[in-house]
Amino acid sequence: MDILAHLCSFFFCLPLLCRRATSPQCPHVICVPPSLPVIRNKMKWARYRKKRMNTNPGRGQYHFRAPGKMFWHTVRGMIPHKTPRGAAALARLASFEGVPEEFGMAKKKVVPDALKVLHSKTTRKTTQLGDLATEAGWKHQALIKKLELARAVKGAAYYAAKKEDAKLVAKASEACGDINGVLAGFGYYVEPTAVGAMKALKE
Repeated sequence: MDILAHLCSFFFCLPLLCRRATSPQCPHVICVPPSLPVIRNKMKWARYRKKRMNTNPGRGQYHFRAPGKMFWHTVRGMIPHKTPRGAAALARLASFEGVPEEFGMAKKKVVPDALKVLHSKTTRKTTQLGDLATEAGWKHQALIKKLELARAVKGAAYYAAKKEDAKLVAKASEACGDINGVLAGFGYYVEPTAVGAMKALKE
């Protein structure tokens, strides 16, 4: 089973369970099949492009060029999207090229079942969804890379500031340890030290 299908099989379950699912960085998803180079997947895409309605092509089939829409279209094929439950689930799914501003500081998660290092040999040729989309007519790969580089620099500065704040909180908590114990004995609520604050103090 290919890596894109592994990832989509994880994402199609969440909306059906009434949970919102957001997939940024769609251009970096390994495409199907994972063992083929770009040129072979491009040939598969050319054959897929010929699928259309003969009498009225405006009714479909729609061939999305953007990686986010390619990913969305793959997940849609796993969801019963023509039922009310499936349509509501599909509305809870969002996919993007890159990481939008609203999700820039959100905690990211990795899907182990869709990691290339676990599901593909190092000698195998692979195709990223962004490269295939560029070959299919998507024109924003360079722009997305530029924006992602700027976001990474901004995120590194944010994390450094957050780390310094955690150190200050850890020092203050350590200095007030005895006082906090006395206050807790009198029934006052003492907020626990933030997760990772003591680790930041040791670094």
